[in-house]
Amino acid sequence: MEIGKLPNQALKEIVFSNIRYKRNEIIQGAAIGKDNAIIDFGDEICVISTDPITGATKDIGRLAIHISCNDVASSGAEPIGALLTILAPPSTTEEDLDLIMKEAGEAAEELKIEIMGGHTEVTDAVNRIVISTAVLGKQNRIKMMNPRKVKVGDKVLMTKYAGVEGTSILAKELEEYLMGKMDREKILEAQNMGNMISVVREGVICGEIGTHYMHDITEGGVLGAVWEGAVAVNKGIKIYGNLIPIKEVTREIASILKIDPYRLISSGSMLIIAGEEKSDIIQKKLKEEGIEVTLIGEIIEEGIVIEREGRIESIEPPASDELYKALSILG
Repeated sequence: MEIGKLPNQALKEIVFSNIRYKRNEIIQGAAIGKDNAIIDFGDEICVISTDPITGATKDIGRLAIHISCNDVASSGAEPIGALLTILAPPSTTEEDLDLIMKEAGEAAEELKIEIMGGHTEVTDAVNRIVISTAVLGKQNRIKMMNPRKVKVGDKVLMTKYAGVEGTSILAKELEEYLMGKMDREKILEAQNMGNMISVVREGVICGEIGTHYMHDITEGGVLGAVWEGAVAVNKGIKIYGNLIPIKEVTREIASILKIDPYRLISSGSMLIIAGEEKSDIIQKKLKEEGIEVTLIGEIIEEGIVIEREGRIESIEPPASDELYKALSILG
C-alpha cells in the first residue's frame, strides 16, 4: 500500500463498512471530509478528533498538539484538552522525550488547552517516535454547522497559503539537500512557515459568525481538501486555480523536488464554505484579525473541477500526499 492516509475508497470499503453500531448521542461520526466526531451533550456539544504525526521527525511535540486542535476547530469549536500518546523505540533518550514534552507544553499553552493525560511507552514495535493526540473541544449546540444547508452559489474560501505545513516540513527535513539549490534565506522562510500551522483562531471566529462547512487542509493538499469537501456537502465545487494563494518559496521547493504544491499537506490553511453574505463578513473579520483569507471558488450543482488558464479540469480524489514522495529522497 502507498504511504499516507488510506485512500477514500479503501476507507469506505474496509473501515466504514465495519462500523455498524450507532448511538443516538453521536451527531457526527466517521465520514469522508469530516475532520472530527461530535457528541450531543444537550445545550453544548463535544467535538473530538485524533491524529498521529508520522511525516515529520522535527518539532513533533508542537505538531501533535496543533494538528488535532485544528481538526476540532474545523467545526468552529474551542479546543480545551488533549490526550497525548507517545510510542518510542528503545534508542530514545530521556532528553528526546523531554524536548517533545516541552514542545507540546508550549503549543498547548499558546492555544490555552490542557494536556489532560495520555500514555508514554518505549517499544520495539516502532523504529522512530510516533505521537498521536486526541483533542476535545466544546461548542454551543446552536452554533453547530450544517453542511446540508450548502447551496449552489455559496462561496469557497481558504485561509493562508497552499502547502503551509508541507513547505515547512520539507525545508527542515531536507535542509541539507536544498542548501545548494536555493538561498539560505528562502530555506529559513520556508521553515518558519511552520509558525502558521494553527487554524484554531479562524475556526473559532468562523464558528461564531456562522458557516456551513469547514475542512482543515491536511494530507492531499488544497485539491484533496476540495474533493473531500464536495463529498461532505454533497454538492459540486468549482475552484479558480489562479486564485489559490501560494508563496513563491513553496513553488520553488516544489519545483526542485518535482512535486505538486497543490497536493502538498497544508495544515495551517482552512477551507471554508459560506453563503455570500456570511462570506463577506468572514473575509472582513479575518483580515481585521491579521489572518489571510482568499475567495477561491464557489458551489456548483455537480462536478469537482478547477479552472486553469481557461481550461476546466476535473479534480481527482486525493492519493498519497506529495510530502512522502519528496521525503523519499532521504532513502
